[in-house]
Amino acid sequence: MKEWEDLMVKVNKLNRFKKKNNDFIRRFTAGVKMVEVDAAGRLLIPKDLVAFSGITKEIVVSASVNIIEIWDKEKYEKVIDDAAVDFAELAEEVMGQDNIDDELS
Repeated sequence: MKEWEDLMVKVNKLNRFKKKNNDFIRRFTAGVKMVEVDAAGRLLIPKDLVAFSGITKEIVVSASVNIIEIWDKEKYEKVIDDAAVDFAELAEEVMGQDNIDDELS
């Protein structure tokens, strides 16, 4: 929850008089829901988010540094396979910067 709150502080600083910013905020926060773990330790994903994400049967839970992503297994594997081709170039562009602390956002 702390990560989400920190991110929302940044989002709330965006100039709402710019259409792009409003469009981003609307799409970024669409479908946001509080979900709690039940007594058995299970997480129930709301049906509308299951439909939106295309989750069918098997899922992948992926850790992305400070967030957790839940994917349909087939869609996740396709994205990873597609991205693997360009990963060296992407890694150089993102992490190969001289002043990495100043450049990451």
